[in-house]
Amino acid sequence: MYGYREIEDIENFRTLVAQENIIEHCAFQNIDFSLETVECCFKDCLFFGCTVPDSMQHMLSQECYQYPKIDKPYNIFPSHLYSAAELYAGYDPHNPSTYNNCYDCRIYNHYIAEGKRARDISETFARAMHDHSISDALHDLLSHYNERQVVSVMGGHALLRTDTVYRKVVLIAKHLTSAGCIIVTGGGPGAMEAAHLGAWLAGYPDEVVDEALAMLATAPCYKDEGWLPTAFALMERYPSSSGYSSVGVPTWFYGHEPTTPFATHIAKYFDNSIREDGILEIAKGGVIYSPGSAGTMQEIFQDAAQNHYQTYGYASPMVFIGTEYWNETLPVYPLLSSLLEKGRYRNLLLSVTDSIDEAERVILDFIKSGNGIY
Repeated sequence: MYGYREIEDIENFRTLVAQENIIEHCAFQNIDFSLETVECCFKDCLFFGCTVPDSMQHMLSQECYQYPKIDKPYNIFPSHLYSAAELYAGYDPHNPSTYNNCYDCRIYNHYIAEGKRARDISETFARAMHDHSISDALHDLLSHYNERQVVSVMGGHALLRTDTVYRKVVLIAKHLTSAGCIIVTGGGPGAMEAAHLGAWLAGYPDEVVDEALAMLATAPCYKDEGWLPTAFALMERYPSSSGYSSVGVPTWFYGHEPTTPFATHIAKYFDNSIREDGILEIAKGGVIYSPGSAGTMQEIFQDAAQNHYQTYGYASPMVFIGTEYWNETLPVYPLLSSLLEKGRYRNLLLSVTDSIDEAERVILDFIKSGNGIY
């Protein structure tokens, strides 16, 4: 059986109807058919979050299935990834108190009210359908890239905008994006924000980075009231160059951390476990680790296990930024190196550096080589 054709907007539906009188084996998502004059038959089709009027019901064969609509403050069948404009709709950067009015915050408040581990089956079903739809949209986006072009940046959410490591991450992400990579992070503040800022500024000269950092320095921490307003002001001053994208993958599980608006595409999940494993799964071009704490440590060893077992076909680089930090403060690098030497780990492509150029070289050499460890 061939796969269902996915029809996710009204224009694609109109093109389909113009070509076929019998619509067969299609999956429709968030289409309001009540706005259309439909004269066709549907066989073995799926309808996710669609409005199908009574006048159209006789056109659907018995094999068709309509997934029920459930009244939630979020769309349970999103057909695309979020944008910052969509998540922050209702927020006025000139009036920070309006943050509680934005779409993202309303969903988070509902999520907390229902419970992180909701017991209401309608809520758990809705969240599961939402997250499945987000994964589908994410893989649709990444299908336009070679899998080795997808590079992740991990690191602490508490990293300040004024930290020298923040600037390094900005420049690394900027250069990799300019070279054709698509940067993926957990979509939050700190090191994650730095990576998306770098991708946002791809196409601008490097001198702009210091000008941008000066704008953000007035609110260095995500807990500062000016954190979001300064980001929106920067985006207005330096519009993103067309053709450059990045993907933030945040979660309402950690919804107290605001999502960075610098990400051009946002795959926001309810289920944090899907989100964490998913980022490492798609980062086949390698992972860059800037200093972090417990969450980053978890990601490191999860990534090491994937590389050890070649879970997704081959191992990818693990690049650590900060020799003192990873060798002494949190001595993960010597531990991994020792375990690799003793054969407890296999297939790890490890490097640690303080150099922006070296970090970029490791990633780009791996992408250009086309050779993982098979």
